[in-house]
Amino acid sequence: MLVIFKIIRQQQNSSPVVQNYRLEAEPGNTILDCLNRIKWEQDGTLAFRKNCRNTICGSCAMRINGRSTLACKQNLRDEIAVFKRENSASDKADTIPEITVAPLGNLPVIKDLIVDMNNFWDNLDKVNPYVSTAARKVPQREFLQTPQERSQLDNTGNCIMCGACYSECNAVEINPSFVGPHALAKAQRMIADSRDADTESRLDKYNESTAGVWGCTRCYYCNSVCPMDVAPLDRISEIKQEILKRKSASDSRSIRHRKVLVDLVKAGGWIDERQFGLQVVGNYLKDLKGLLGIAPLGLRMISRGKFPLSFEPSEGTQEVRSLIEAVQNSESQN
Repeated sequence: MLVIFKIIRQQQNSSPVVQNYRLEAEPGNTILDCLNRIKWEQDGTLAFRKNCRNTICGSCAMRINGRSTLACKQNLRDEIAVFKRENSASDKADTIPEITVAPLGNLPVIKDLIVDMNNFWDNLDKVNPYVSTAARKVPQREFLQTPQERSQLDNTGNCIMCGACYSECNAVEINPSFVGPHALAKAQRMIADSRDADTESRLDKYNESTAGVWGCTRCYYCNSVCPMDVAPLDRISEIKQEILKRKSASDSRSIRHRKVLVDLVKAGGWIDERQFGLQVVGNYLKDLKGLLGIAPLGLRMISRGKFPLSFEPSEGTQEVRSLIEAVQNSESQN
């Protein structure tokens, strides 16, 4: 079948351009197969990374039709099916299928589909992704784990550091200090590893401001694009739960946000917004600076008739409270 590849090409410090390549290919070909043929048969200057071609190494991560993935994993048949489905009601329905290929996001382009991964690796290093044995005497033989202990590492152990999650992360895009979902997934692996001795200091580090877990905007893109089902967002949530077990609401606004949210939902079924602002920002009326900070907003809301003067619990509050308490009891037992 004939396919048009629209490849975003770019040199360092220059604007990207779209270059079209027409290619006769088989439905079972992967996108990487097609890129190889374009490079070998049509344009030897096209630059992209590749290595194993077996969905193992992560080298060929790029954006294919707007979604970060591995070129060696996506095949032509599936991408063409998406094209036809999205254009079924337009004039493009019977045209030659088009596939757009672009470099990963949130990383500077070196050339064409090759990006500079230095920030990606530097952020990984910030979480100290190595098992620590500093607090133990090194034994005469290796540290042993039970099958149950090893099973705690199954998800994060599958990460191939391809960068797909980092490419799609909204938090990375707006917050340069956020280490990224790949780093925090690896951080969770260290916390879950029975051989590691630095759990408490790690949790303190990952709890710092919006550089750690509280910088995550929970957009879910990292989970949706991960080719190895590592589910970075789930791993970040697990770190948050470990922090919340050990910290009180007065320790930081991020922790208060989570704890107050749960407490208010338990109390009223939905959130009493009056109490939410006072408790989270005002630290239960203890933070004068915080209270003064939200005062102008409160006055504007009152002047425009948008400040809720009363609160009425929602229907089914008792059922909601029972569900939350059941989950909390289950987590405490685990």
